[in-house]
Formats: sequence, structure tokens, C-alpha cells
Amino acid sequence: MTEDRLIRIKRLAMRSMRRGIKEMDLILSAYADTHLAAMSEAELDAYEALLEENDQDLYQWVSGQIQAPDEHAALIARIAEGAHGLTRPA
Repeated sequence: MTEDRLIRIKRLAMRSMRRGIKEMDLILSAYADTHLAAMSEAELDAYEALLEENDQDLYQWVSGQIQAPDEHAALIARIAEGAHGLTRPA
């Protein structure tokens, strides 16, 4: 059975706000609130794959401390655009 789109979005939003470190809770929940509803199924798949990554790695990618892997680079760049002030002063 396939998951209803609205349920999937709610699940991904919850996973975005219940991370391992508070910084990623704030960054990902803000991104999810703004973007999940408008994402295509392929974009939701990519976001869900990103949520499988370790929070410490995600934070370093979003904050620009280290380069994100190619498969996540475009999505990380979009998330980082909205994370100014959370990862570094605006």
C-alpha cells in the first residue's frame, strides 16, 4: 500500500523537527514548513534520503564547513539559503 501524500508530508515534517541536534531541528523544520507541500514526489524522495543522514554531517554541509556529497549538494544548497543566522550570522 502506498502512503498518502499528505501523510508523507506530515511524517517528513515531523522527522525534520525531531532530529538529534537542536540546530538541525531548527534548520530542517523551517525548510520543511516552507517547502514540503510544494515538492514533487522526486523532490520528496530526495529530501527523505537526506533525512537518513547523520545530523553532524548535515550540519557541517549546511553550514559550509565541509562540502556535501554530490547526491545531496543541490538540496543542501537550498536548505543553506534559508539557514543564515542559524549556522552563521546573517
